Amino acid sequence: MSRSTNAVASRARRKKILKFTKGNFLARANVWTVAKNTYEKGLTYAYRDRKVKKRTFRALWIQRINAAVRAYGMTYSEFMGKVAKNNIALNRKVLADLAMNHPKAFEAVVKSLK
Repeated sequence: MSRSTNAVASRARRKKILKFTKGNFLARANVWTVAKNTYEKGLTYAYRDRKVKKRTFRALWIQRINAAVRAYGMTYSEFMGKVAKNNIALNRKVLADLAMNHPKAFEAVVKSLK
C-alpha cells in the first residue's frame, strides 16, 4: 500500500505557527523552521517571565514603600518589622499603593506604628 500523508492537517499546523510569528523580522516570520524555533522560544520566555513579573513587581513595591517611609525617619526593614509586630494585615502591594496614591492614609499607618 502506498504511503499517505495528511497534508491538510500539516498545512494547518504550519499556518497556525506562522500566524503567531507574523510580526517578526525577515525569516523569523515566514520560514517554517526558523519561525517554529522563534515561536517555541517565545513560549519559553512567556512561561519564565510570568514568574519574573512577580519578582519585579515585589521589588518595585519595596522601593516605593522604602522611599515613602524614609520621609518619616524610618527604614523599610524597621517599618515592615513594626507592621508584622502590630499585626497590620496590609501586604506590600497595598502599602505601596497607599504610599503612591493616598499619602494621608499611608501617613496614618506610619503614625499608628510610631
